[in-house]
Parts: sequence; structure tokens; C-alpha cells
Amino acid sequence: MKNFKSSVIICLLALTGSLHAQQSEVKTIQPKIMVVPYTQDSEDIRTVLEDDLNKRIVLSKIKEAFDNRGYTTVDFTVRLKAAKSNAVFAGENKTDIKAQIIQMSGADVYVEAEIYPSSTNQDSPNMPGNRIRIVLQAYEVSGGNSLSNKTGNGIGYDIGQAAENAVKNQIEDFLNTMQAKFTDIVENGKSVMVNIGFDQNSGYTMSSEAGKQGLLLSDEIEMWMEQNAYKNNFHLQGSSDTEMLFDDVRIPLKDPRTGNNYTVSRFGMSLFQFFRSLGLETKRDIKGNTLFITIQ
Repeated sequence: MKNFKSSVIICLLALTGSLHAQQSEVKTIQPKIMVVPYTQDSEDIRTVLEDDLNKRIVLSKIKEAFDNRGYTTVDFTVRLKAAKSNAVFAGENKTDIKAQIIQMSGADVYVEAEIYPSSTNQDSPNMPGNRIRIVLQAYEVSGGNSLSNKTGNGIGYDIGQAAENAVKNQIEDFLNTMQAKFTDIVENGKSVMVNIGFDQNSGYTMSSEAGKQGLLLSDEIEMWMEQNAYKNNFHLQGSSDTEMLFDDVRIPLKDPRTGNNYTVSRFGMSLFQFFRSLGLETKRDIKGNTLFITIQ
């Protein structure tokens, strides 16, 4: 009996340790990050870094800060040069180039850096040095959800030192917020909106019978969402005879089959196949993290 009790205690301790290990593993999953420069509509991402040494230095310092804290980073400058060398983006507009580099980077999160350098210290004009303000905004790559944003100011004898100080003043809070939200996405999925409506010439409504059970189309859609949303987590904001709006549908961060980022487009494909199984033709549009489905 004593040996049996000891064995039970050992098994329980091992199970508890395993659970703690699994919990720790989830909590310590870190995103792969790429730092990108903020650009205005009139700026061409292909030349903005080449024309501004200070921006290249600052981006390098921000990336270095993430590297020093154990994050895996993707070098935006290297990806941009490779894309230019291979003429990947010939003829593309400026906005598409930046978006495509981000999507093709393999990063989980991209951090957009707005950089405002000044040649003098405005707070202390008599003190030599450079002053810089850096605004960091982190976004989840495949869904575009905002994860964190912070502003930091730094002063240094050169732009590199000023950038280091600016990043140092904000990096811990920035990363803590970003990591907490990213961990929530890993555990509970990322949020997308799904708007389902009808073409003006469509002969269907949400009250139309659909499927083998002859249920209302709206009921078929809701049951599909319950079965296919990540961990069955979704919220139906409203439904009428002409529209259904899901304002929070959770989808996985990674495709379980490939390990690649699971995109809104991928979820839209699954929804397209569902409607096809009901004998319905649909049109899909994606804007940010919102999926629009139009039933023909």
C-alpha cells in the first residue's frame, strides 16, 4: 500500500509538472518580428531608406533592441533589397510593395516605426547632441490587428545614441503589451469580422431554406460558424433577412496543417466551400481583418 501511494504521488507530481510546463510553453511563445519604416502615400518604400541614413540607423537600433531581448527578427532592409534585385515588384504601386514584403516575410508581427529626428536638443539648446522621437506600432501580420503602440524620446551625441535612448525609454512597456496580446491570440485565436449579405439580384434571403435538413440559411450559417470558429468562439452582432454580421470570429494564428500564418483569405476560402456545398455561389472581398461575403 505504501508503494502504491508513493507511485500515485509521483504520478500526480509528474502530471502537475507537465501541465505547468505546457502552460509555460504557451506563455513564452514569442512572435517573429519585422521592423518596417512608416511611409506616407507620396513616399516610395523602395527609395525611402536609401535616401535617409538616419532612418536606416534607427531601424537597426530598434531591431537590435528586439534581438537583445530574445526575439527572432526579420531584416526588412534585406528583404527589400532581395525583392528589388529579383524585380518582384516591378509595376506595383507603392502601398502594395510594402504590404507584400510584410506578407512574404514569414513574420508574425510587424512593427511600424515613425521617426522624427532633430539636429539639436530642443529642451536644452545649450547641450550638444541630437534629439529623436520614435513612435512604434505593432500589428499582427495576417489579420492586421493592433497589438501595441508607444512613443519614446531620446537624446544623444549622435543619431544612433539618441535612437538607443528613445527605444530604451519605451521598449519594455511596448513588448509587454505586445507579448500579452500575442499570447492571447496564440491561446484564443485572432479576431476577424465577417459580413454576409446578398447581391441585389439574388433570389435568396436569410429565411431561404438551405441544406439537407431544410433549415433557414441563417441557421446553417450560424451552425457552421460554431463548428469552424477557433475553439467555437464567435459573436453574432446582428441578423436580418438581408444580412448577418459577425463582429468577432476567432480563427487560429497558424494553419495546423502547414504551420504557416492562417489568413483571413484562408478562412474565406473555407466559408466559400461551405456555401458551395449548399449550392450557393458567392463573391469574397477582404479589407483589413474584415471578410465580406456576397451571395449571388
